Amino acid sequence: MVRFFSSLSTEEMDPDKPLAASQPSFCSNFWSSALRAKPLYTSSSSSSSGDSSPSNSGEELVRRLGLFDLILIGIGASIGAGIFVVTGTVARDAGPGVTISFILAGASCVLNALCYAELASRFPAVVGGAYLYSYTAFNEITAFLVFAQLMLDYHIGAASIARSLASYLVNLLELIPIFKDQIPDWIGQGGQKFLGGTLSINILAPILLVILTVILCRGVGESSILNSFMTSLKVVIVIFVVIAGSFEVDVANWSPFFPNGVKPVLTGATVVFFAYVGFDAVANSAEESKKPQRDLPIGIMGSLLVCASLYIAVCLVITGMVPYKLLGEDAPLAEAFTAKGMKYVSILISIGAVSGLTTTLLVGLYVQSRLYLGLGRDGLLPAIFGKVNATCRTPIHSQIWVGLVASILAGLFNVHVLSHILSVGTLTGYSVVAACVVAIRWKDKSGTDLYARGTAAWREGTCCLLIIALCGFGAGVCYRYNGSFIIVLVAGVVAIFTLSALYWRQVYGETPGFSCPWVPFIPCICILFNMFLFAQLHEEAWVRFLVLSVVSVGIYATYGQYHSKPISSKHTTQYHRTPGDDV
Repeated sequence: MVRFFSSLSTEEMDPDKPLAASQPSFCSNFWSSALRAKPLYTSSSSSSSGDSSPSNSGEELVRRLGLFDLILIGIGASIGAGIFVVTGTVARDAGPGVTISFILAGASCVLNALCYAELASRFPAVVGGAYLYSYTAFNEITAFLVFAQLMLDYHIGAASIARSLASYLVNLLELIPIFKDQIPDWIGQGGQKFLGGTLSINILAPILLVILTVILCRGVGESSILNSFMTSLKVVIVIFVVIAGSFEVDVANWSPFFPNGVKPVLTGATVVFFAYVGFDAVANSAEESKKPQRDLPIGIMGSLLVCASLYIAVCLVITGMVPYKLLGEDAPLAEAFTAKGMKYVSILISIGAVSGLTTTLLVGLYVQSRLYLGLGRDGLLPAIFGKVNATCRTPIHSQIWVGLVASILAGLFNVHVLSHILSVGTLTGYSVVAACVVAIRWKDKSGTDLYARGTAAWREGTCCLLIIALCGFGAGVCYRYNGSFIIVLVAGVVAIFTLSALYWRQVYGETPGFSCPWVPFIPCICILFNMFLFAQLHEEAWVRFLVLSVVSVGIYATYGQYHSKPISSKHTTQYHRTPGDDV
């Protein structure tokens, strides 16, 4: 049975029907729009591989990305500052136990990736990622809020990475004697500060953003070639660093393995969690993947496992080479090899850092444009964002807008000071994606799909998911502020009872293609841990979440609800349904 949103008004469903004498109020129109979901369709002509496109109007992106390209996109989005900076920062507190921090964070990300992989397999037709999944599983306002939170992360993150990349490039240039101490700050080394530091002029960062934006506008083939080359280069450099450093390891530096106890290791896991994020980029490549239903899950899981292996290897080597107390916080890898008299490896590390930051920035800009493309198609943003260039077959308008915003931020402001409000969108998006897996699997007791928004079972299931999220946040706040263990225990007990209710009172269908195992347990564990991490963020990040949510609702109320077109859009979601579903 094909699901349509139950909350859509009769006038919207049948435009030929005369309007009622009295127009609906603003509030009733707002809720009827906000609570509708993106309709689904299935096609008997769709191949099992999910290669078909939603339409053939020339407005689609071109399917040029193979499995290897997708894996490299995931690696390119993840391996950057995390491996060259974060390892040393966390090791200063956790000691050699930073390796366990990366293992714990990696295990958590694997669970999140399983949720992403299932949905990427079930929605292989068009771009959208977390926005698309939440639009289909829940409703329009949820999808718009997820987009807004993710997009602020991406915009600030892109500007911050561009500044870091400019700084690394200047450092490499200054290795040449003619440039030593000759490059002014306003070009790329930190930036020239004005108005007490409110403005910080940086010329090189916007130039780098413009170059990458032009490459992305020219086509996914060109950008994929650059990403593949730079990602392969940095992976080779990291492997070389691990091999070279392994000969300098002194196992005595690993003892004690937990010098400050277990808590810094757990806290470190919350920090390094964000070093793994990037598999959302693979999910957003759905419309450009040659065999999305097969390749997207493999690309998501494969890139994550490669990143985890590299992180763990680097942690073992760096903490074995130098006592953890002597590790630097800005460039720990380079400083460790310099301390061992291996300056040539430090130069390679700087090259690897440039490659890593370049690919992270490239993929970040790519993902942003595809998200804008999805909202432009659906009418939640102006239609110009939904245009695909007929020659380059890329969303040029969206890509230019993304590059422009990042260039302004990177060129005029010290965006590094905003780093403490980042990761809100990532954790929000991951939690919603996990909830989408549970919601889409819901079936009623007769075995048919449970998609009616007004049913008691739907409301009960949604409330259970919200309670689990609140339990994770409450436990995280208590842990952060050294609250009573009783509160953490109560939150855990409530979460267990709620999860039991989800398991025993709901029926879950199986999926074709890739399937997340142990639903609803794995998705709910993801929600619980993600919200626990959310509580570890700076208080300003919580304020940012609330303020941006209010602003987003205002934008949706004044523009989105009047222009969205979930039915008329020719890019209606193609959905691979569970076996036995009534089509």
